[in-house]
Amino acid sequence: MTASTIYALSTVYGKSGVAVIRISGPQAAKAISALTDLDISKIKPRYAYFKTLHNPQSKESLDQALILYFKAPHSFTGEDLVEIQCHGSKAVIKALLEVLASLPDFRMAEPGEYSRRAFYNNKFDLTAAEGLADLIDAETSEQQKYAIRQMEGGLKNLYEGWREQLLKHLAHLEAFIDFPEEELPQDVIDTMLNDVFKLSSSIKEHLNSGSVGERLREGFRVVVVGPPNAGKSSLLNAVVKREAAIVSDIAGTTRDAIDINLDIKGYPVMFTDTAGLREVEDEIEQKGIAIALNKVKEADLLICLFDACKDSVQIFENIAKSFKNKILYVANKCETLTNEHCAKLKKEGILTISAKYNQGIEELMDEIATEISERFTSGSGLLLTRSRYRQALTAAVENLDNFSFDKEIELSAEDLRLAARELGKITGKIEVDEILDKIFGDFCIGK
Repeated sequence: MTASTIYALSTVYGKSGVAVIRISGPQAAKAISALTDLDISKIKPRYAYFKTLHNPQSKESLDQALILYFKAPHSFTGEDLVEIQCHGSKAVIKALLEVLASLPDFRMAEPGEYSRRAFYNNKFDLTAAEGLADLIDAETSEQQKYAIRQMEGGLKNLYEGWREQLLKHLAHLEAFIDFPEEELPQDVIDTMLNDVFKLSSSIKEHLNSGSVGERLREGFRVVVVGPPNAGKSSLLNAVVKREAAIVSDIAGTTRDAIDINLDIKGYPVMFTDTAGLREVEDEIEQKGIAIALNKVKEADLLICLFDACKDSVQIFENIAKSFKNKILYVANKCETLTNEHCAKLKKEGILTISAKYNQGIEELMDEIATEISERFTSGSGLLLTRSRYRQALTAAVENLDNFSFDKEIELSAEDLRLAARELGKITGKIEVDEILDKIFGDFCIGK
């Protein structure tokens, strides 16, 4: 790591009551002596000082602020760290950053550099760092809960536990490689084969939890399909409580897919309205229908919406045959039906709504939330949140499945070594410089 001292605004730039400027590195305490009259040799760590900040050249007062000093290694980065809590004025922030830029060996932090330094100083592993990034980006309560869980070491403990098992068996094999005149006892062979098989099975079960963790970060995909004039755009408008889509009695008004991000009972949802499905000759509408069918393939939950007055669920037979996830059948325009007709539809498991008059919309949202919740809680509770985890775990399983004693013991040891290395890529227990830039580059400047 570089010996330079870095600084950055850690809060959003703009007018606010308080802004936080963070300084980290070997010279961090010198920022205090440059900006205040405090004697840095007498400053108490983790103690808040309320002081007037001044320009070291002109001696002009810049602001009154709280200053906190965290001595290494007891800080977020593991280095000497100073936090200045000043007023969130653009002029104040600009002036303070200019002073810091003028100090020797000080420079502006790069994106994610604070967290990267914390990783290098063993303050947390890569999964916790990515959990922190997810927490900063969290927009719903479920995203917040799972990000905190990951920050606290849920995934780290799981993956490191698997890796430790492999390293234990690898150490045994290495011992026998060093003393080739000794033969592996049969009970050791049986135990090792059994443990590797169970470990491979555990990783496969973890992988088979699907993409729920990634969906929790990116949003569960709920797609509405149906014939023209079934009320798909009206439903979208009712759900988002605004005119997000054009509603018309003219068939084929919606020509493209409209994606809206929603928070449904704490879960992030990508709600998509699509073009009406029908046979047409219009080239533009054909493209819209093709887009709709592609959206169906990507959906986690499909809402098959139809006009209760003239259609039935039979119009979705072809889609139902090929769609692998859950389908909710929804009858729209129920305001035109008799109570008996509505009761019959409900008995068949069909939801009834009136998008135009906002009837049954809350019940539909509850059903969507229930479906997502059941899928979210059906796994082990420790979910894959990134594709790189999936890639590393898949590679680890391949190496474990290759493990046997039907070949040279050196090759058997290499299978375990490669599997352990793949698990180490996830937490950062090996040399992983090639992925660090990508991970920490997604952070904001002050983090």
